[in-house]
Amino acid sequence: MISVEEALGRITAAFGPLAVETVGLGEALGRVLAEDVVARVTQPPAAVSAMDGYAVRAADVAEVPAVLTEIGEAPAGGCYEGTVEAGQTVRIFTGGPLPRGADAIVIQENTEAEGDRITIREGVGSGTYVRAAGLDFRAGEVGITAGRLLTARDVGLAAAMNVPWLRVRRRPRIAILSTGDELVLPGEPVGPNQLIGSNGLALAAFVAVCGGEPVNLGIAKDSRESLVTLAAGARGADLLVTTGGASVGKHDLVREALDESGLELDFWKIAMRPGKPLMFGRMGGIPLLGLPGNPVSSLVCALLYLRPAIDAMLGRAPGDRPVETAVLGAALGANDWRQDYLRAHLTFDAEGRRVATAFERQDSSMFATLAHADCLIVRPPEAPPARVGDTVSIVPLAGGILGI
Repeated sequence: MISVEEALGRITAAFGPLAVETVGLGEALGRVLAEDVVARVTQPPAAVSAMDGYAVRAADVAEVPAVLTEIGEAPAGGCYEGTVEAGQTVRIFTGGPLPRGADAIVIQENTEAEGDRITIREGVGSGTYVRAAGLDFRAGEVGITAGRLLTARDVGLAAAMNVPWLRVRRRPRIAILSTGDELVLPGEPVGPNQLIGSNGLALAAFVAVCGGEPVNLGIAKDSRESLVTLAAGARGADLLVTTGGASVGKHDLVREALDESGLELDFWKIAMRPGKPLMFGRMGGIPLLGLPGNPVSSLVCALLYLRPAIDAMLGRAPGDRPVETAVLGAALGANDWRQDYLRAHLTFDAEGRRVATAFERQDSSMFATLAHADCLIVRPPEAPPARVGDTVSIVPLAGGILGI
């Protein structure tokens, strides 16, 4: 039995960045950037107005009221070609280029127009309501760095930088195989001794939000023939993930059955809770991660081990997610020899600190508590009793599916 840290090290060491491919911006959401995105244009390309109003020389409105002569317009998408001289102004609209000679904008609410005579009621300093050229970014600047999981904001920024194509990592193909005679799919008839199989669907969703491509192989029966047949569907995948059948019970056949398909076991069992019966190895050249069958154990282990494996394939550094902390909202007893991950609620105290309060019941079959949890409290092996207000490490789950 090995530690969480050793297991994580062995798993991530087995993977390297996948090949790079080019996609259009419309296909980039949720992909991981392989190369920095460099702006091809300057934004804004010239000084422009931030408001509707009048472009003026600040010196002309140092004392108000001041009456100026309107000599033209500068709409967004157009410009005024002349120069603003003393005593003159140009009607300007948001996004309109600042005319030569002008250095400030007076908003229209602070003016009064009578034909081409514009009375300025409030003075402004140089630069007021002017967006300088390159205020957002300049051509040649790096706008998005490699290794980022692209969001809608990133897609918008790349578009604004006039970059229509992005270089991204190929999505890791993750084959998922659930096991167990007792499992049926949601919506199917449920026998008196059967359970709804949630792990396969949950893991497929997890893989997708991590940036991978899930391949759900279905549910194998507790027989060598069924396990070997369905596991063969993982051919060509970057990783095979199994759930269930990895413990020591009479019907836990995954390890034994896959031995016939050339399973080379790296390790089996980790000193953690939930998730002790986890195995990792290689089957016919394909890495295999065997997760426990209990739903909570399966997803907690996916968070701790599957996501870093996907990150490694996508060229993302595991160190991108720093350790986070909170203070305890309820006391905890001493821990045993296993590293513990407790489902907990997060709140804030009067000082603005995050407060983590563990659910009273932590049974690994209780999926609802995981769905309602905001974080996992991490308890190291042999941790002494902890009091209310003590600082603990946490793995945030809120703000996305399992913290992503």
